[in-house]
Amino acid sequence: MDQLSEKELAAINDLLADEELLTKKFKMLAKQTDDVEIKQKYERISEQHQGHFNALYEQLR
Repeated sequence: MDQLSEKELAAINDLLADEELLTKKFKMLAKQTDDVEIKQKYERISEQHQGHFNALYEQLR
C-alpha cells in the first residue's frame, strides 16, 4: 500500500474519533432503555460503528 499523506491521516483520525464516539453513544443508549427491541437496535448500531472503526483502523497498518 502506498503511504498515506498527512491530510489522509488526519481525515482517518477524525473518522476514527467519530466512529468511536458513535460506538460509545449507542452502547450508552442501549444500557439506558428498558425496551428490548430498541436495546437490540442500539446494540446493532453500536456494533456497526465498531466495524467501521475497525475497517478504518486497518487502513493505518
